[in-house]
Amino acid sequence: LKSRNELRAKKRHAGLSAEETRTLKRITAEYDQVHEAINEQRHLDIAHIRDIIEPYRQHGVIHLGGLPMITDDMVTFVRNDLIVFGGGVLVFLIIILTAIFRKLRWIVLPLLSCFYAGLIMIGVLGLIGWKVTVISSNFLALMLIITISMNIHLIVRYLQLHRDHPGDDQLALVRTTTHKMVRPCLYTALTTIMGFSSLVVSDIKPVIDFGWMMSAGLAVTFVTSFLLFPTLLMVMGKTESDPAFDSGRFLLPAYLARLTETQGNKILVLALILAVVSVAGVTRLRVENSFINYFSADTEIYQGLKLIDEKLGGTTPLEILIKFGDDSGDVDDFLTPEDLEGLTEEEIQMELEFAEMEREFAENANSPEYWFTAYKVELIKKVHDYLNGLPEIGKVLSLVSPVRVAEDLAEEELDAFQLAILYTKIPPEVRKTLIDPYVSIDDNEARILARVLDSKPDLRRNELLETVHRDLGEKLGFEKQEVIVSGLLVLYNNMLQSLFKSQIKTIGVVMLGIAIMFLVLFRSITLAIIGILPNLLGAAVVLGVMGWAGIPMDMMTITIAAITIGIAVDNGIHYIYRFREEYALNHSYVETLHVCHSNIGRAVFYTTMTIIFGFSILVFSNFIPTIYFGVLTAAAMLIALLAALTVLPKLILLWKPFARYEGSN
Repeated sequence: LKSRNELRAKKRHAGLSAEETRTLKRITAEYDQVHEAINEQRHLDIAHIRDIIEPYRQHGVIHLGGLPMITDDMVTFVRNDLIVFGGGVLVFLIIILTAIFRKLRWIVLPLLSCFYAGLIMIGVLGLIGWKVTVISSNFLALMLIITISMNIHLIVRYLQLHRDHPGDDQLALVRTTTHKMVRPCLYTALTTIMGFSSLVVSDIKPVIDFGWMMSAGLAVTFVTSFLLFPTLLMVMGKTESDPAFDSGRFLLPAYLARLTETQGNKILVLALILAVVSVAGVTRLRVENSFINYFSADTEIYQGLKLIDEKLGGTTPLEILIKFGDDSGDVDDFLTPEDLEGLTEEEIQMELEFAEMEREFAENANSPEYWFTAYKVELIKKVHDYLNGLPEIGKVLSLVSPVRVAEDLAEEELDAFQLAILYTKIPPEVRKTLIDPYVSIDDNEARILARVLDSKPDLRRNELLETVHRDLGEKLGFEKQEVIVSGLLVLYNNMLQSLFKSQIKTIGVVMLGIAIMFLVLFRSITLAIIGILPNLLGAAVVLGVMGWAGIPMDMMTITIAAITIGIAVDNGIHYIYRFREEYALNHSYVETLHVCHSNIGRAVFYTTMTIIFGFSILVFSNFIPTIYFGVLTAAAMLIALLAALTVLPKLILLWKPFARYEGSN
């Protein structure tokens, strides 16, 4: 690991020679192989430990905890989530396809397309060694959902053409379907890819990997849908019976068309009110959350962390490193002739002896016998007691901890001489446990380890760290270069604080990308605004709900806005594209509204409901942020659907962007 990291660092900063590149490749392969073996052995060990303690649970409460157990359980959660999400989505897709089309071929065809796209993606990830994390464990479910949505659009358009042109042969129907759907589907795929690829500008590695993974998966989805699906449709041939598609079973699109025509202004007012309330909620968003709350209360991870946090002094480490100044100096400065003026011979002798002692001490300041001074110990005690007095801090450990035990036993405060004797006389194995973790004599440093009560409801990590930094300087008198505040708490807080910046960056990138897509597709700023605004509403409302409900942002929920906009904007592209096509035939905005709701509106309804129920599968995860992600994204997609079938068409009726057709009404 050390060799690999050193070569990686050199590669980033100075570059590697050909020999070093080969060495890095070999070491990385060896490391991965050993790492996998260790992980597997650890998994077996933990399973064996659970078997050992299980019979004793009847006699008392037994908790299994520790970082190895947490790591292993999280890997197990990821594996289970992949199986549950994939299997759950598959069952759901069969149900939804049966409910919509009620014909075997329209169930088998999309499922084959999904299976093929998923197989390719999983195979590619396996070949290149791209590891799935907790964040990206739902990529397969999302990929299947989006694949089926694109296939539903193709099926609905094929069935419409089959109904309108019953005399056409299968080749003509498939060719026309593909020709009419390839452009809108290409742009919807690109906007969805833009939504996911915007995550790569995040500052969080698992989120970046998730963005790349989904972007690649969507490219595979598009290619599969427009190569495999038409090919299979040609192989199956044209059915002579009436299409099983019954356009009258789902009445919501037709109802929303009438509502938009008659109550469109009220819909816009309601949308505006929702937007204002949502923006107010967004201002209340917070990033403070606890790692312990990422897991269900019935998991061993939660129970173990809760016990440690509440009963054993806290969980998240915070470390303070004190760098002492150089104690050595110029020995000639210890005694000068001026210092001896006016002294008796006896006093001069005493001063000379004392100066000799000071000189000896300075020359050996970094040896164990001389390092332990009352000044250093007192300074460590001040920092130790300060941290111990903070309500957010649980257990504090430092050199002071064993020193105070020794002082309690001796019933007196130890001086520097006694501390030095204590250090040199205690057995090495005891010194290794009690002293060495907290002082480095060679580096002239002391380390103080504190544990933060992570489950404390009012814990504000960023404020705590700012307070510690400020008090170390103002109250305890340290210069900035004399103390370093580090530890897992600092890393975790930095990650949390980067969430806001990542949220803004991802939304900004996806909005810019989608705006460019709309301008290229429709060559109209008005249509670009009409297409984007309704889809912003879904993301804004969900973020506002999070703010008002006090749901904290985390590594999963920061992706909701960008993903929702990227997926939901597909509805706007399909609807505007079809509206322009139908309006060219009848030149009536109101008539085109009803026509579009009866065809593309229904397809949008089917695909969005598929996406909504697909995201709902994520509630079966063991990872709480994944559950939030599934539920909130599903809610955002529902709002975006309603907006796409009400707000969007009302804006078209209001602004009449297809003004080139004179006399339109």
